[in-house]
Amino acid sequence: MARCHTFLFGRFQAESDGQPLSGLDGAKVQELYCFLLLHRDRPHPRASLASLLWGDMPEAHARQYLRKALWQLGVALDSAAVSLIVEPGWIQFAPAAGYWLDVDQFETAYAHVEDIAGQKLNSAQAADLAAAVALYRGDLLEGCYQEWCLFERERLERMYLIMLEKLMLYCESQGQYESGISYGVAALRHDRARERTHRRLIRLHYLSGNRSEALRQYRRCQEALQEELGVGPARTTVRLYEQAVSYTHLTL
Repeated sequence: MARCHTFLFGRFQAESDGQPLSGLDGAKVQELYCFLLLHRDRPHPRASLASLLWGDMPEAHARQYLRKALWQLGVALDSAAVSLIVEPGWIQFAPAAGYWLDVDQFETAYAHVEDIAGQKLNSAQAADLAAAVALYRGDLLEGCYQEWCLFERERLERMYLIMLEKLMLYCESQGQYESGISYGVAALRHDRARERTHRRLIRLHYLSGNRSEALRQYRRCQEALQEELGVGPARTTVRLYEQAVSYTHLTL
């Protein structure tokens, strides 16, 4: 059976047995496919899908375009041994053996550790989490600015930042300071004014023996907060900086 891999993080990409999946070049066909993938846990009314993708058209035309897009999508997925459940009023994505989706892997990894503090992860859980954050090649469906996509993009980015924070805590607890720093740097690329991440980085730099970099990290925090939010660091952050300056034990 053909193996179908779909990547929604960063630029959209779909492959069947290592070759680009043909038939998904049309913008609306691709959008329909991505929407069904992201909401693969339930069926969707035809009327809702038609309104979502062709809401600026008369209802009859929107339904006609949906039928055409569904036919095109069905043809494209048939070669990849993936199918849709198409009923008179409902449509749902039907994953099969050999199907792989980066967002599915990502969300599953998050669910497994959602209620576990980073410093309490075991090595296997930390490894799974590290593999999951590596899937985040970029924001969800870069280049797509539909409202439904923006909502999902923000939701997945929040999950990504939480996962990075858990990995920072795990690395600190294991004395893997450089790895923890790399996760913190990745988080700040998405939210440079995320003060809690700056605090963790100050601590990780200090614990690694690089006090000067810890102090520089505080200044980066100051600049980011001022430029992005027009505020200064919280008292907790200032206290951490003062502890680093005076060579005392750092506490959060």
